[in-house]
Amino acid sequence: MSSGNDLVPMAAATAQIPIAQMRNVYRLGDVEKRLDKLPAREHETLRATYERMLEKGPERFQVKPSGLPAMEHLYDELPNFGEVLDDLKRQLALCTDSRDGLEITPMLLLGPPGIGKTHFARRVAQLLGTGLGFISMSSLTAGWVLSGASSQWKGARPGKIFETLVDGAYANPVMVVDEIDKARAEHAYDPLGALYGLLEHDTAGTFVDEFAEVSIDASQVIWVATANDERAIPEPILNRMNVFEVRSPDRDAARAIALRLYRSIRAEHDWGRRFDDEPSEAVLDRLGSLAPREMRRAWMTAFGNARLEGRSTLSLDDLPEAGARRSPIGFTN
Repeated sequence: MSSGNDLVPMAAATAQIPIAQMRNVYRLGDVEKRLDKLPAREHETLRATYERMLEKGPERFQVKPSGLPAMEHLYDELPNFGEVLDDLKRQLALCTDSRDGLEITPMLLLGPPGIGKTHFARRVAQLLGTGLGFISMSSLTAGWVLSGASSQWKGARPGKIFETLVDGAYANPVMVVDEIDKARAEHAYDPLGALYGLLEHDTAGTFVDEFAEVSIDASQVIWVATANDERAIPEPILNRMNVFEVRSPDRDAARAIALRLYRSIRAEHDWGRRFDDEPSEAVLDRLGSLAPREMRRAWMTAFGNARLEGRSTLSLDDLPEAGARRSPIGFTN
């Protein structure tokens, strides 16, 4: 049973309806003091940030499943993530049917590109009925993207943690740090520096964004990092996370993933009714040789090619060639 103050956000409804209590992620008094100290007609971006915080208020949903959620579909959908799902299930079992909040140990998913690591993180957010924040370290343009930059700097703004908690609806969103091993060290700020405190429950509760300079409670954030090579990740970060090596799915698992994608794409589109209920074994074999990330693009190409030919059955010729690269655009001599 949930308490009388529990709320169930409709957008978060899943097979197990989440229980949502309210949690303050900052103190209004801190924001008001900062706003009062700002000189008139100066720091307009910072002023707007404080005013937004006051308008939105500090309360956010802190959700958890009302019981141990059904996860069989995830084992089928992500067969190479069985070890990670087992660990997640154990941690969920500890907090369900109790007053405790979700307490998920930060996890690092190691493995080659395209095997579904980022997709897994998104599915975890859906399973838990909470929000999702996403940071791609490979495309990072500022070392302070996590923790914000001082408002004294031109073009400064809050960091991703601040934005996810202040602008979002949840106190315990899933925060994905994608390709954490690609964080570049040439930045003036260490792009991973903020994580040392954020990955520790106690220190994360008083996280201070350098732009807003207001204490934020990030202790409930659920961290999922992905990487291809753990050797590029600082040891103190590794020590704060459960590390899982995720392998490419075997042949049978890859075929099963490809078949589920075929069925889901067909069901999601009205034009899907024009195609066979199931692809041929030969086509499935070819798709099973691709990384999960590549499968959807291959299916869409095949559906389009078959439609151009007026066929309801996909053939091997409809599939893109293995290792095909983008053709250059422009004039040639």
